[in-house]
Amino acid sequence: MFFIAEKVQNVQDVQDVLGDAVQSSEEVAQNVNQFVQWFQDQLPTLIAFGIRVILAIVFFFIGRAVIHGIQKLVRHSMQRANADTGVIQFVDSFLKFGLYALLLFTIATKFGVESSSVAALIASGGVAIGLALQGSLSNFAGGVLILLLKPFVVGDYIIVTNDGTEGTVKVIQIFYTKLTTVDNKTIVIPNGTLSNSSLTNVTARPERQLDLKVGISYKADLKHAKELIEGLLKNNPAIIQDEDIKVFVDSLAESAVILGLRAWVKTEEYWATRWELLENIKLTFDAEQIEIPYNQLTVHMGRELE
Repeated sequence: MFFIAEKVQNVQDVQDVLGDAVQSSEEVAQNVNQFVQWFQDQLPTLIAFGIRVILAIVFFFIGRAVIHGIQKLVRHSMQRANADTGVIQFVDSFLKFGLYALLLFTIATKFGVESSSVAALIASGGVAIGLALQGSLSNFAGGVLILLLKPFVVGDYIIVTNDGTEGTVKVIQIFYTKLTTVDNKTIVIPNGTLSNSSLTNVTARPERQLDLKVGISYKADLKHAKELIEGLLKNNPAIIQDEDIKVFVDSLAESAVILGLRAWVKTEEYWATRWELLENIKLTFDAEQIEIPYNQLTVHMGRELE
């Protein structure tokens, strides 16, 4: 009898488990049905949202094409007006930034975002953005000053006195100016730094003074050395003969008589002429037995008296 009772109890336990499983299945089915019903109810809204997203993307690409067209038109107009290259680059960069901001604002307002909300967001974030972008605003103001005052233009070779940075100006953008060094490196300098620094514009004028110094021995013929240098200067086609040409004694150094020479060349021919003259001076002095001394110390020893 005990065995039969135990079997009956096991059967009841199995029935209870099956009942719980059936109830759980019914709850799962009910949840699935609720989700399906919610999805069916929200399907029009989801489709409408997806269409708006697609339209926003299409509108963005159309707007980007329009922006590129406007930039191209403005560039060509300024080029026909013979505007400065730096001004063209600055206006193009500023125009691109402003038009993209306008495009994004238009997309946001046309596809579900209220313009009042966007305006409130811009107003509330204006102060924080202004504080966070103090350096950028300073660079923007510096770029405007550079374009108005024109301490340099695209193509000029400048030297920043503060840190010795130098190079050819390639691009003047909203916030930065790019220089290219003689070894083809690109240096990016904030416009705020350039507008507040002392600059040397090497190529501001079409002519540049060539200033060289050469040392000769105290035993060498001084007048002959000066005549040789004058002859090299007068026979060099890169030297502007209408300008003043000078060869003079610059100083009497410890080991050499320092001769100075000054002449004028075209700015773009400065370095080539400088290198050529130094080489020709060395070769000519060697041929004429004029010594170019190096630092030396002469010791005279006398015989002691007995």
